[in-house]
Amino acid sequence: MGKIIAIANQKGGVGKTTTSINLAASLGVLEKKVLLIDADPQANASSGLGIDVEGLEIGTYQVLEHTVSAKDVIVKTTSPNVDLIPAHIDLVAIEIELVDKQDREFMLRRALAEIKDDYDYILIDCAPSLGLITLNSLVAADSVIIPIQCEYFALEGLGKLLNTIKSIQRIHNTDLDIEGLLLTMFDSRLRLSNQVVDEVRKHFSSMVFDTIIRRNTRLGEAPSYGESIIAYDATSKGAVNYLNLAQEIIKKHK
Repeated sequence: MGKIIAIANQKGGVGKTTTSINLAASLGVLEKKVLLIDADPQANASSGLGIDVEGLEIGTYQVLEHTVSAKDVIVKTTSPNVDLIPAHIDLVAIEIELVDKQDREFMLRRALAEIKDDYDYILIDCAPSLGLITLNSLVAADSVIIPIQCEYFALEGLGKLLNTIKSIQRIHNTDLDIEGLLLTMFDSRLRLSNQVVDEVRKHFSSMVFDTIIRRNTRLGEAPSYGESIIAYDATSKGAVNYLNLAQEIIKKHK
């Protein structure tokens, strides 16, 4: 049975989409079958894997609406072993349209039930909010990865997210685990980056991944070519970091 992992943090710019794309690609080259779900109306995970989002007619929006099955929305990507359920800007409207639906928090979970066994890993790239789309993602997930950037406001809002996760565990999804806190945008030359790493490890210890994602120019360049860092520059620090993260996750699930 596949494992569903949401990648979530209500703060923007912490590396959620970068992690979603490159963790999916890394798991794929390690011969795991992966589905990436773009659950962010900005659709950066879709465009970052070379999908023309303007030309999309169906995607995550229709899956959440249950007007099409998840199987009918899946597209192949150029990354080995990686499929995608893409998003479009129309996903913005789903927050309003689901609000008066019964069991609105369970729409994604039910949609994924038919395909969960087809993949080793299903990754969900969440929007930078704690709205209804992110709630659906966390209710559908088995676990959540929380990216934390190694910058001044790193821990700001983390308490709110952890409280949201506790609430979901209590009410909607008792099986939801925290896969780990992932430190991103690390620059070893900066004292602040090192202080953030020390603080996060001190407060959360075993919840923090051993792998740290370092600041890397190539990571920033890859999406503009519609490629993962693995395809764009497999020898870069960014590629090595995400391959290490993928191996750490695979090892944990053994």
